[in-house]
Amino acid sequence: MPVYHSFVHLLFIGIIALFPVVNPVGSAFIITPYFAHLSSAEKRKAVGKITFYAFCICTVSLFAGQWILQLFGISIPIVQLAGGIMICKMGWEFLSSDKQDDSSIPDSENQTELSWYHNIEDKLFYPITFPVTTGAGTISVLFTLSAHSASPDMKDYYLNTGAILLSILFMCLLIYIFYLNTKTLIDYLGSNGEKIVNRVTAFLIFCVGLQIAVTGLKSLFKI
Repeated sequence: MPVYHSFVHLLFIGIIALFPVVNPVGSAFIITPYFAHLSSAEKRKAVGKITFYAFCICTVSLFAGQWILQLFGISIPIVQLAGGIMICKMGWEFLSSDKQDDSSIPDSENQTELSWYHNIEDKLFYPITFPVTTGAGTISVLFTLSAHSASPDMKDYYLNTGAILLSILFMCLLIYIFYLNTKTLIDYLGSNGEKIVNRVTAFLIFCVGLQIAVTGLKSLFKI
């Protein structure tokens, strides 16, 4: 019974710790413009890849992230600073591009929806999966959870690690559901509502990136 209690406890800790940093709801609004011209099948394919990439990043961070950063001599504050700058850049591009919607209009009526998928295919990992979906905050949390799950008893270690992996799978499921269905919510808002949401979201992207970068700077200079 204590073993079961420990497993469930760590599972809920993992979900509660990962949800605010992954933020599948907010991230879904951020990446919606990338899917504007995809068919349902192509969008499902794109979201499936993003979910898979997110799972890979989380799993690698859980098992080998600390070692990888040590290998390259990179600290978490540097990852936060770099990730924050990248998110700021993306938010600024969305804010400063008044023709973003027009730029998505096809040059030819014969352009297939598959070609739109090819246009965003190279963006599925960066910047959509990293750093927007799973960034420096996610990596930091997983490092902490990894340390929390450590145990000299291998049985306890595997049980604790399994609980964290289940929490990662749960977050990936939320990513898949929200990323696939956010457009439905935006459609209810209408075209003007969609533009407002996109602008507000772009501003929030910039603010989130700035906050992450500032957090990294504070950690670097021990403010």
